[in-house]
Amino acid sequence: MLKCLLLCRFGIECITVGVRFTENFSASAVCCLAFKEMELPPLKIPFIHWIFLSVIVFVQVTNGFYLPGSYMHTYSNGDPIYAKVNSLTSIETELPFSYYSLPYCQPPGGIKKSAENLGELLMGDQIDNSPYRFRMNINETLYLCTTSPLNEHEVKLLKQRTRDLYQVNMILDNLPVMRYTTQNGVKIQWTGFPVGYTPSDSGADYIINHLKFTVLVHEYEGSGVEIIGTGEEGLGVISEADKKKASGYEIVGFQVVPCSIKYDPEAMKKHKMYDSIPSASCPTELDKYQVIKEQERISFTYEVEFVKSDIRWPSRWDAYLKMEGSRVHWFSILNSLMVIFFLAGIVFVIFLRTVRRDLTRYEELDKEAQTQMNEELSGWKLVVGDVFREPDCSKLLCVMVGDGVQILGMAGVTIVFAALGFMSPASRGMLLTGMIILYLILGIVAGYVSVRLWRTIKGTTEGWRSISWSAACFFPGIAFFILTVLNFILWGSNSTGAIPISLYFELFFLWFCISVPLTLIGGFMGTKAQPIEYPVRTNQIPREIPARKYPSWLLVLGAGTLPFGTLFIELFFILSSIWLGRFYYVFGFLLVVLLLLVIVCAEVSVVLTYMHLCVEDWRWWWKAFFASGSVALYVFLYSINYLVFDLQSLSGPVSATLYLGYSLLMAIAIMLSTGTIGFLMSFYFVHYLFSSVKID
Repeated sequence: MLKCLLLCRFGIECITVGVRFTENFSASAVCCLAFKEMELPPLKIPFIHWIFLSVIVFVQVTNGFYLPGSYMHTYSNGDPIYAKVNSLTSIETELPFSYYSLPYCQPPGGIKKSAENLGELLMGDQIDNSPYRFRMNINETLYLCTTSPLNEHEVKLLKQRTRDLYQVNMILDNLPVMRYTTQNGVKIQWTGFPVGYTPSDSGADYIINHLKFTVLVHEYEGSGVEIIGTGEEGLGVISEADKKKASGYEIVGFQVVPCSIKYDPEAMKKHKMYDSIPSASCPTELDKYQVIKEQERISFTYEVEFVKSDIRWPSRWDAYLKMEGSRVHWFSILNSLMVIFFLAGIVFVIFLRTVRRDLTRYEELDKEAQTQMNEELSGWKLVVGDVFREPDCSKLLCVMVGDGVQILGMAGVTIVFAALGFMSPASRGMLLTGMIILYLILGIVAGYVSVRLWRTIKGTTEGWRSISWSAACFFPGIAFFILTVLNFILWGSNSTGAIPISLYFELFFLWFCISVPLTLIGGFMGTKAQPIEYPVRTNQIPREIPARKYPSWLLVLGAGTLPFGTLFIELFFILSSIWLGRFYYVFGFLLVVLLLLVIVCAEVSVVLTYMHLCVEDWRWWWKAFFASGSVALYVFLYSINYLVFDLQSLSGPVSATLYLGYSLLMAIAIMLSTGTIGFLMSFYFVHYLFSSVKID
């Protein structure tokens, strides 16, 4: 008798993966498993069943999970809570700088950096502690510090950061600070607050020196569950079986209203840090703002108000991840489906009516008639002795296909995990870190595919080590070259976005100690795999290709417009997320778009390969790769268009160079992955097509 029971009732945490949590079962996406008592006959249970039963037992013991993001913290009344500060960022320059590069108040115990993962470092994040201290459910207005008289360098730096629209990014309990503004009657949500103001009707610059915080809290009562988190604190299990210990307040929102207030520095300097001061309202007259000028002493203050909220802790990120324009995503998907059905119709007409008919007629003839027919035939049947002839630069083709499989696998697995909720923005840098780890692991696939394709083309395993090394170094080498050039630019600007030397050594270690060995192992496995045999023999003398009225490469480049039509709407949202500081979390749409892109790339490449064979052009290898890979050209051109028309605020040659460098790297990755899809599908099609023809 097997008894497996998982208690599941309304309002209690269950196994959730990136789904909203509500009180009402009908409005929830809560997955619960319940097993009834049952009689089981004596059976031999397979190993996979034991794994499943172990998972169920673990579920019964732990009762509930919340996988995405960091685990929950509960606070009692009066508990101290310290905010953290991230790098200063700007959509005008895209150069992050340290928060303490400006003359802000420093914490009493000194500046301490928080632990940063690989993704955070590559993204230019630098999270430090701050002097902003809150006490749970205690509303207060506090004094921080008064700076020494500003010197010329500090004034110049503050003015420059203010005019470049730099934002201060503050974090409380892993939530970014959020502010709301109203423009033309529309309420706009921002993360962070500006360093200062530069009014259009005034030539002076004013610093933000008073912050009015609103902390939303939800009263929580323990329910005998365990919560597992994967946040910035790392994997952890918090046992909350003791209801008294579990009860408390959760932070579910963090908002700010920034102000500029001119204080009397002599009167303010009498206070000590965290002394209570009278509450102040944000002034509306410019003469009451704190101006930025030399020898000015700036006093920093803040106030905090705690407000109870009905928002539950698993739903606290909804306000940040709310993304407008879902209809646009659906329109993009429907548009892509129309393109797919159109291309599928062409493919079916070509293959079912034309190819099948030709093959049937060809096979019904006897040998003498086939010989006579071969002399009269035209089209793809005439290139039977040349269709599998070794292409130009075959080694480069094998390497690019192997790297394309590696990049495509990395992107596919990452998007699937993100769509399931495992790449929560609450875990900063996890998305980029996960992509790097997946890329390293999939080196074994790149080596296998590259060497097996090389063995298919050459008919021998000789030179497989060179192929494996090239596959391990081709795309990473391009990426390192581009990133190194951009890094010198960032170093010259003293930006926190520059990769530290120590991180360079870490990346080289990951590359040569993990990726390269795995790629060599994959290449060795490719030498042991069953070779792909061609269905027809290749003639010794190449067949002459008939002259054409127009270059065939024009058709290849034009074919990239169809995959681009599938991709460009989602590409707009991705670019906006990267360069305008917006959250992107519609990975479900992105997963669907990726699947549609794979189908379109495969169909486009197959159709163009068939068209080239029909005009007796047997050099289809590279054309099949670039038929779908040419979408990268349109992606890069669209990135330039986005820079000119949508990123008009981006200023300076340094920022433009950074943008174009990262866009070029993205386009190369897209070219390798989409080109690989088209090539592999075309290879399968050509192999299947000519294996159906019986020729001596």
